Amino acid sequence: MLFNSIPFLIFFPIVVGIYFLLPQKVKQMWLLLASYYFYMSWNAAYALLIFGVTFLSYLGGRMIGALDETHVPEQGKKRAWCLGICVTVVFLLLFVFKYLDFAMGSISRILKIAGISLEWSGVSLLLPVGISFYTFQAVGYLVDVYRRETKAEKSFLRYALFISFFPQLVAGPIERSGNLLKQLETPKPFDYDMAKNGLLLMLWGFFEKIWIADQAAIMVNTVYEQYENYSAGMIVFATILFGIQIYCDFGGYSHIAIGAAQVLGIRLRDNFRQPYLAESVREFWRRWHISLSGWFRDYLYIPLGGSRRGKAATYRNLMITFLISGLWHGASWNYVFWGALHGAYQIAGGVTKPFRERLGEKISLERNHPVSRFLRILVTFLFCDFAWLFFRAPSLGYGVFMVRHGLENLFHPYLNRNIFSLGLEGMQLLELVIAILVLIAVDVLHERGYRLREQVEKFPVVWRWSGYLLILTVFVLFLIQNYGRAAASFIYFQF
Repeated sequence: MLFNSIPFLIFFPIVVGIYFLLPQKVKQMWLLLASYYFYMSWNAAYALLIFGVTFLSYLGGRMIGALDETHVPEQGKKRAWCLGICVTVVFLLLFVFKYLDFAMGSISRILKIAGISLEWSGVSLLLPVGISFYTFQAVGYLVDVYRRETKAEKSFLRYALFISFFPQLVAGPIERSGNLLKQLETPKPFDYDMAKNGLLLMLWGFFEKIWIADQAAIMVNTVYEQYENYSAGMIVFATILFGIQIYCDFGGYSHIAIGAAQVLGIRLRDNFRQPYLAESVREFWRRWHISLSGWFRDYLYIPLGGSRRGKAATYRNLMITFLISGLWHGASWNYVFWGALHGAYQIAGGVTKPFRERLGEKISLERNHPVSRFLRILVTFLFCDFAWLFFRAPSLGYGVFMVRHGLENLFHPYLNRNIFSLGLEGMQLLELVIAILVLIAVDVLHERGYRLREQVEKFPVVWRWSGYLLILTVFVLFLIQNYGRAAASFIYFQF
C-alpha cells in the first residue's frame, strides 16, 4: 500500500479514528494489526519474514536481559555469544533474500575470469519491501540491550509493534528502541496540535513526492533510458534533476511517515535537514538519511575504532563504512561504487583540508563569507550529484558508459535536445520549475531558522483552514484524476 494512493487515504483515517476510540489497553493491538495489514497489502508472505525477524530479535533481547539479571560476571561471554548468534541469523536472512544472487553471480564471474566454470542460475527470491530497514532496526535494538543502553522489552506485542509500526516500516526512519519503544509503552490521547502539525507535514511530503519527484522522474527516465541519444549537457541536466528527484522522493516519504506517526501521538526521528545546503560531503551525511547515517556511525564506524587511532585508521574505517552503506542500498556494484565515491570524497576532504585552509588565508576569503559558503555548497552538491549518476544507473558498467558517452560528445550539436522533448508538456514543466523553486525557498528559510508553520499560525483561522482544505482538495483531485494508473512507488522501497 503506497502512501500516495487511494487505498491509503481510506486506510489511514480509519486506523486513526478507531485508534483514538479504543480503550487504552487494546490500542497497541489495533496498531499492530493495522501495521501487519499495511505490510501484507504488498504480499501476504512478507508477514512470515518480518514475524521471524521480530520473534528472533525479541527472544535474543530477552535472553541477554535475563543474563544481565543474574549479576554473574562470567555471563559476559554468554551475552556476547547470544548477541552474535542473533545478529548473525538476522543478517543471514537479509543476505539470503537480498544479496545471495548478487554474491553468487559475482563469485561466478570472478571464477570465470580465472578459468573456473561455476554456473549460477539464481534462486529468484522475491525481495520483501523494507527488509533492510526493519532488520537494521532489530539489530540496533539487540546491540542497545547488549550495551545496557535500553532494557529488554518484555511485552512481545509492544516489541512487534516497534518493528512493524506502519508509518516507518518500509522506508524508515530507522528508529531506536530508546525513542519509539518508550512512546509505544503508554499511548497518548488525541492531541489537536500534534495531529494538525502531523497532517501539515504529510501534505508537504505529498507535495514533494507528487509534484516534484514523480514529475522529475519522467524527464530523468527519458534521458537515462536512452542516454546515447543525448549530449553531455542533457545528461548533466538529468543527473541534477535526479538529485532533486531522489531528495523529494525519499524526503517526501520521510515527511509523510513522520507526520502520520505524529497524528497518532508518536514522534519519530527527523530524517532530513536541508542536505543540499551542506558545505562538505561530511556535513551532507549529517543531513541526509540521518537515521541510517547515525546507525552506521554508532553500530559500525565507532566500533571499528572511529577516528581514535590516527588518520590512516580513520580513513580505513570511513571507507569500510561507506562501502557497506553502498551495499545496504542495493545488491549491485553501482551502489558499492556510489558508497566508495562518498568514502573517497571524505578522505580527500581530510587530506586536502590544510591546503584549502591555507589557500583561503592567502586569498583573504573568510570561511563565513557568503561567497565562500556558496562555493562550498555548490562544490559539495556537484560532487554528491556526480555520485548520484551511478546510484541511478541500472549497473556500474551502464554508469561508466554514460560518463564516457558524455565526455566523448561534449560538443556534438546533433545530440542536443529540447527539454520539452523529455516527457513533460509546457505547463507541466512550468509547474515543476515553480515547485522546485518553492522547495529551495522553504529549505533556505528553514536553514535560517524561519519556521513556516509558526508563521502560518498567525493567519486568521478562516484563512488558515481554507488554505489547508484547498491543498487537500487539490491532492485528492489529483489522485482521483490518476485513478486507475499505478501509483509511483518510492525509490527506497527497493532497499
